Amino acid sequence: MKLKKITALMLASALLLATAACDNGGGENNGENTSTAPEQTGSQTSVESGEETNAPSKLPDNTEEPPPSNVTDLNDYSYADGAADAPYSLDGTITDRMIALSELNKGNQVRLASVMKKAGEGNDITVAYIGGSITQGVSGGDNGCYAKLVTNWFESTFSNSKINYVRAGIGATGSYIGVHRADRDVISQKPDIVFVEFSVNDTTENTRRDVDSYDSLLRKLWNSESKPAVVCIGMTQENGTSVQNYHYDVAKNYDLPFISYRNAILDVIKNGHIKWKDISDDNIHPNAAGHKVLSELIIHYLESVNSSKDDISGDESDFSSAYTKDHYSEASLITPANFEAFDETGNFKCIPDATFGNFTGYWLLRKQGGFNGAKLVFKDVEAKNFGLLFGKTTKAGTVLDVYVDGELAANIDTRFPGGWGNYAEAAKIVSFEEKGKHTIEIVPQDMEDASMITICGLLIS
Repeated sequence: MKLKKITALMLASALLLATAACDNGGGENNGENTSTAPEQTGSQTSVESGEETNAPSKLPDNTEEPPPSNVTDLNDYSYADGAADAPYSLDGTITDRMIALSELNKGNQVRLASVMKKAGEGNDITVAYIGGSITQGVSGGDNGCYAKLVTNWFESTFSNSKINYVRAGIGATGSYIGVHRADRDVISQKPDIVFVEFSVNDTTENTRRDVDSYDSLLRKLWNSESKPAVVCIGMTQENGTSVQNYHYDVAKNYDLPFISYRNAILDVIKNGHIKWKDISDDNIHPNAAGHKVLSELIIHYLESVNSSKDDISGDESDFSSAYTKDHYSEASLITPANFEAFDETGNFKCIPDATFGNFTGYWLLRKQGGFNGAKLVFKDVEAKNFGLLFGKTTKAGTVLDVYVDGELAANIDTRFPGGWGNYAEAAKIVSFEEKGKHTIEIVPQDMEDASMITICGLLIS
């Protein structure tokens, strides 16, 4: 197996996250630390290795491939030029231009109409939301976040139907982690409709990987057993940074609804109607007022579908061909809860019930006079693509040497010195042309300041 240079630039975002808290088996009680801050970015070191013959063929690493060509212009607002413009105030209603700007793609509404009809007949429905810290409710609160406000609309509009509410937002996670946790966090709940929000968590540093992940996530949701409707949401940082245009191109390929908070809110700020600080307390997360605006934009769209649901029929969106190569259609997450074929050498301990970065269960290594040759080994894992979900820490971290079938495949840096806090990060390890069983070994480098390693799981597909 020829292992080429592997570069895995890592997605990082900001939010309220918890440091691991648990008993390490030696009677020490480890407290929990939290931190809130703007979205951040990080990078990972790279490694070159030699050759091994008669081994499964490894795909060239695609993290350095250029992004898709002919990407939609992020700042093209011309599609809303026909909408009447009017001053907007937070205590007023959203304007016609805001609505026009938000409805970046009205999309195929057949599944949405079916959900409305189902709820209108008094049947239970499940409304799910998957995304990062914005969907988690940071700065908006459990009752003031857009997910709860939109769910409130479903409850009031379809009062004879029970509305099951699934909020699967985890801060500092993008589409790459999202597609791997979708089965566990969303699809298992058999949703009737799913709202997808990752446009400020995915990054231009990982565009190729994140576009692939976003595409596979939409396909994974759409093709799941409950056949849910899917609505995409575009968010923004204060300076306009967002991968909304990449996400929009994927959604447009399947003619899915796409609601752009980004375009609507930046336009009224540009026109001097409001200021960014009115709708956000930092440079990313909407506050209660911002979540209210987002919910109003989504609800306006839903009301338009509901009012015409009896007239909507025909073919659903066409998912017969993938926008990308659909690398992650079978993505899943290996954690202590669902995998037993591992070895803990040295001081590595399995902590099944504690939480790190909103992920329950992890493998923990604490330094006791050195790591003493400690390693974590996952045996006979069957997949084509492998990634690692691990703790990124402001102190105590190190570089992990990751071996695949005995060959060094990646170096993963868990250090985040001077950062806003500890969080769960992900990095690609290796991809193969065919699915097969492989052994993954994680060996921490015994650096001077290293004292704690947290492994939350393997990302496989």
